Amino acid sequence: MLHRTLALLAAATTLVHAAPTEHVILVSIDGWAHHYFDDPKCHMPTVKALAAKGVRAKRMECSFPTVTWTNHTTLVTGVHPAKHGVLANEYFDRATRKKVPLIPDPIFNKDEIVKSPTIYDAAKAAGLTTAGVIWPASRGAKTLDWTVPDVGDQELFEKYGSPSLLEDARAAGIPIEKQAEWCKLGNPGKAQRDYMYSQLAQLIIKKHKPNFLAIHLVSLDSFEHSNGRQVPEAYWAANDSDNRVADLVRATEEAGIRDKTTFIITTDHGFVTFTKSINANAALKKDGFVKSVLGKSLAPDSQVFAMAEGGACFVYVLDDANRATILKQITPTLAKLEGVQGVVEAKDFDSKLHHITAAKDGREPDLVLLAADGYTFTDSLADNDVIIPNDPPKGAHGHFQLDANLYGGFVISGAGVQQGKVVDEIKNIDVTPTMARLLGIPFPGADGRVLDEALAK
Repeated sequence: MLHRTLALLAAATTLVHAAPTEHVILVSIDGWAHHYFDDPKCHMPTVKALAAKGVRAKRMECSFPTVTWTNHTTLVTGVHPAKHGVLANEYFDRATRKKVPLIPDPIFNKDEIVKSPTIYDAAKAAGLTTAGVIWPASRGAKTLDWTVPDVGDQELFEKYGSPSLLEDARAAGIPIEKQAEWCKLGNPGKAQRDYMYSQLAQLIIKKHKPNFLAIHLVSLDSFEHSNGRQVPEAYWAANDSDNRVADLVRATEEAGIRDKTTFIITTDHGFVTFTKSINANAALKKDGFVKSVLGKSLAPDSQVFAMAEGGACFVYVLDDANRATILKQITPTLAKLEGVQGVVEAKDFDSKLHHITAAKDGREPDLVLLAADGYTFTDSLADNDVIIPNDPPKGAHGHFQLDANLYGGFVISGAGVQQGKVVDEIKNIDVTPTMARLLGIPFPGADGRVLDEALAK
């Protein structure tokens, strides 16, 4: 189905009118919630200058769960998780009874997990050039001309990085050999990584002038996880991310393409500061539904597993014959847990979460729990406490996409864009249709819309 759609994209290329811009640069600042823009403590002069000469949305609705792999995939496909298939940062394999990580692309290539066409697939089909710098769920993407994957393993980083880009990076003194080392350093390593990723993107821009480039900046998210949202460490990281955006703007100037380039600065999710963690598995253990082997692995006769996804919890019923009965028994118990603000049953997955049911995709859960502000989930099998205090506070995401703190920021600026305008709210599914319009390429089948109110008339 994906290959057929790409063929249709290529065939339809000649039907689209002239492009308003020649280059689109998509920058995702991981964890950049909408409120940072107007926060007087947050110093982001480059992003604010782009907004002043472009269009800003007061807030952007993200995808559920509000996690990195899901939302970065939505940003480049224009469809909800039910269609693109990257359901979370991980999923639970009912057959093996183990969690399967999607973050940070340790196992699968892009074509194995992304079920819908991406904007870079469409751009390549239209004869344009494409680049991705650690864009989630893009490992091994055949339609990225210059790329390095979002992986923490050095061997994978170099195996799936474009050989010519890696060669140019070494020649330019960009320390790509530090990828794995810096990935292990925690917060300091994230800032160093962003600097390196910016250098790689600058190299691509100045040498190749790609029509489409996507880059993922990671330090803000890391500092928020460690300290919570809107704290001094997060403000520092936001300013550092702004410096990286300035690097990219300067690179387009040096490449002579600034007036032909459109910048989109956005994110994957906002953040919640939490002081307590909820362990649904501990509650289910008390009633005998969850059983473990020495607190390390799920027992073969365990009937349920509750997988934590930050502020969301995916509940899987593993006893197929008694699924309906078990759900009827456990749902009231889980709904009453401290910190659970909502329970979404499978019949409401599509309307409330834009997900499908386990009957259509076994990676989907049978029930979803939503954490309230101030809470996150954990899925440890070793702990018996249902509520675990966290002191000092930390940060999390994954919560319901309509929670106030989970909305993201969005700025679009440059060629083909209006100037000095603020719109109220957009959705992340709108980003790809808008990029396609700017590049003058077809992109049928998106769930989102073109942001006509932001584009030049």
